[in-house]
Amino acid sequence: MEQTLSYVLVTPYTVAKSRTGGVVARLLSRLDLELVGAQMIAPDEGFVKKYAGLIRSQQDPANPRASELLAEYVERNMAPSGGRRHRSLLLLFRGTDPCRKLSDICGALYAENRSVESITGETIRDTYADLIYDPQDPTKVSYFEPAVLTPRSQAAADENLELFYQFLPGQRNLVENMTYPKPEKIQRTLVIIKPDNWKYASSRPGTIIDMFSRTGLRIIGVKVHRISIAEALEFYGPVKDALKSKLGPVFGRKAKELLEAEFKIKLSEETERAIIDSFGMEYAVDQFEQIVEFMSGIRPDQCPVEEMHNPGTVKCMILIYEGEDAVAKIRDVLGPTDPLKAPGGTVRREFGSNVMVNTAHASDSPESAIREMGVVKIDHNSCAEIIKAYLSVKA
Repeated sequence: MEQTLSYVLVTPYTVAKSRTGGVVARLLSRLDLELVGAQMIAPDEGFVKKYAGLIRSQQDPANPRASELLAEYVERNMAPSGGRRHRSLLLLFRGTDPCRKLSDICGALYAENRSVESITGETIRDTYADLIYDPQDPTKVSYFEPAVLTPRSQAAADENLELFYQFLPGQRNLVENMTYPKPEKIQRTLVIIKPDNWKYASSRPGTIIDMFSRTGLRIIGVKVHRISIAEALEFYGPVKDALKSKLGPVFGRKAKELLEAEFKIKLSEETERAIIDSFGMEYAVDQFEQIVEFMSGIRPDQCPVEEMHNPGTVKCMILIYEGEDAVAKIRDVLGPTDPLKAPGGTVRREFGSNVMVNTAHASDSPESAIREMGVVKIDHNSCAEIIKAYLSVKA
């Protein structure tokens, strides 16, 4: 069957209430679609007006009230207010029949029975949305929060994606829409939800985001990324020397002890140093190359030089958090490098397997965050390119 593209837009209220992780977990664990792109956006007046207009034009004959309700919501809640734009999260999904599948998981706006007893929590809107009628006028909605927006037909999706494509190229990947009373205390830090979380449909990426939400920090940037070997080599470059200094001597001495036991001979200190400088260092370098392979999907010594900058074969998600003491707050929730030494309730304790397959990375200082954001080109997001490629094929 034909693979098409659709989207879910997580509303500003849902993002602000730190419900993003729960929404992402629900989507990823119950879909056979691929999450191919993610971007935090801050719509301007022009985008909001056009988006609301498209929603009105895409009226569902079976439920004509829904399009007007959604359009009014977009105009009222997604447009800038008080001189400030508001964050929404765009998630792009590719696969067969994505509009129906996303609509089923997001849920209907109008349930047949709006009583509390009828709510099952099965859909995202069951859990996170609100639709409250005026007690004096049962036909009038007094409060509405849809939690997420998603098109119900492929024709509507294609129309809306065209609008997103027109809007996205001029937008930065980091939403800088906040003025802080004490800006000198504000930090940014980078988090990578590593490839081991994306091997199969799972709530893990969303649950990890949800765990980080306890810090109270704001997500200002999101990116689905396939790290190239060149990026992985640069990103983890500082780790290489640390591995040599820590692992080289340890495994060099272990090799010496095994040789002595096998051949019943006492080796000199000079031979020990030679083993450390040869086998010990090679072991440390191999461990470094395993890290690069884990993050990119390809061993660097097996990749032609001309392909070093190509996207890797495995996927990760990059998030940028902002707020006071962001680095320490995120690392406290993440836990130490070794999951077995991590306290209960930390991300690595919950989901990590070993020192390398430890589920997530977080910058260890504001300076490291700046360097790492540069390596993964955080100012560039592929969502616009993904939409453009899809629409050009559809044309």
